Amino acid sequence: MFESGQFVADVLGDVDDDQVQPNGVDLRLSAVYEQVGAGCIGTDGKTVGERRELAAESERYRLEPGGYVVEYADTVRIPEGHVGFLYPRSSLLRNSCMLDTAVWDAGYEGRGEGLLEVYHTVELERGARIAQLVLADAEHADTYDGSYQRENIDSASSYVDLDDVAAVLDDGDDSESVTFTVEGHDVIVDGGGHVTVASSD
Repeated sequence: MFESGQFVADVLGDVDDDQVQPNGVDLRLSAVYEQVGAGCIGTDGKTVGERRELAAESERYRLEPGGYVVEYADTVRIPEGHVGFLYPRSSLLRNSCMLDTAVWDAGYEGRGEGLLEVYHTVELERGARIAQLVLADAEHADTYDGSYQRENIDSASSYVDLDDVAAVLDDGDDSESVTFTVEGHDVIVDGGGHVTVASSD
């Protein structure tokens, strides 16, 4: 059985209302990479090829036809007793783009990545909703403990919604705050303009 979108939102925790759908939660775009070096997948290990992060002009990526690696802005958590599936939003498909994804096992936590196939020039804004995460009931013996556990959580490229920060500052209420993560630290800004930095672990 698939869970409701609100269930998924409660598991993820830090999502905006417009990300919550009836049957899942939309994930936002954080960064786009182009692979520039060869990778290797063998019988006893793997190597991810070297990549470079593309520059976003005015927070927009202009992508020509080709293959790209995208990093999601939202931290995904797959609870025990569940498996996670990620699907492209239909707006991507309608713009001649395809997002290839893999299964997220129970216990996985991280800002995941996917393969974006672009068949016609497209512009994607940083923070745009590009995929939908759904959770289904699943039996399992163990939980995920692979090399991608907590991937990109300590990355400085994580998306910061500046509109959220501005709204809190405009409100001027010290009791209101917004939190985002930079290089493994929680940065908390309250309505009075006070900034607190703490470890996110």
